[in-house]
Amino acid sequence: MPELRRDPVVGYWTIISTERSRRPIEYRPPLAMEERWCPFCEGREKETGVEIDSIRRPGSDPNSPGWDVRVILSKRPLLANASAAIERFGAGVYDLMDGIGQHELIIESPRHEHDLDEMSVETIEKVIQVYIRRIHHMGSDPRFKYALLFKNHGLISGSAKDLIRHSRSQIIGLPITPKRVKEELLSTRKYYERRDRCVFCDIMRQEKQTALRIVAENEHFFAFCPYASRTPFETWILPKKHSADFAHLPPAHFKDFARMLKECLSKIRNLLDDPPYNFILHTAPFRHRKREVYWKTIEEDYHWYLQISPRLTKNAGFEWGTGIHINPTPPEEAALLLRQTVVDVE
Repeated sequence: MPELRRDPVVGYWTIISTERSRRPIEYRPPLAMEERWCPFCEGREKETGVEIDSIRRPGSDPNSPGWDVRVILSKRPLLANASAAIERFGAGVYDLMDGIGQHELIIESPRHEHDLDEMSVETIEKVIQVYIRRIHHMGSDPRFKYALLFKNHGLISGSAKDLIRHSRSQIIGLPITPKRVKEELLSTRKYYERRDRCVFCDIMRQEKQTALRIVAENEHFFAFCPYASRTPFETWILPKKHSADFAHLPPAHFKDFARMLKECLSKIRNLLDDPPYNFILHTAPFRHRKREVYWKTIEEDYHWYLQISPRLTKNAGFEWGTGIHINPTPPEEAALLLRQTVVDVE
């Protein structure tokens, strides 16, 4: 019989539809489309515009070969990169503001079709270092309230528009705190006010006790399929030590996070034949101003995590009409299959 499961963080509902249960082999990624010229490969730096950050090999110059990780501004930014102050307006019942922000591409490797799970742990550490550096940079701009870090992998994930498969992620500095982020922050604060504990720490504690949905863990990080997973094989990676801000990740933990990210992505690739996926970083917003009611307990009540969501199903009328997702693969089954998938993370 199907189950309606409620997420303990925000409260959304998911239908775990066991009658529609599908084996991993039944999830087939779309056929690859023909790829055009790739401007992100090493040696084509002049195709992409000015480099704004990078990790380079000794002796190499900006905007030339010799880089390991490279950051550029998006040529098709979702928000305008401008130095002006942000103006806010009202038009009757409507609110609007200048669409100012910063949209960056993080090119994760000079090698083409060399995705994160195929890179060495040391290479992924460099990518993490750049992620954190860019978030700190955006946080230094008082106009920005949030930095959204995400990655689109494969067709239908959002990366297919330009047919370029070079591994990259994106970070966008936003002048607002997105509603989805606020909902999570408010829910975790209410949980903390009731119980004086972090809901994510409680979830981790319970998941360890039941051991039903664990995917992997190491000294500093824990990965599991959430109880009310909205997509098949959805996986969350959390730091074991409570922390609200990803950008405060200690350098000594970079390697463990790189290993955990590589392990989870490799398991998903091997089990599901390299499916499209999105990963999204959930982290606390920038806190430029301290108000009595402005996320007063955020350091105690919020806990950052990375959400990996394979794109294996499509929403239809029911999902759009209700906001309730249908997941044909119970997270307990998904976690078991991922645990049993052996991968090399060295």
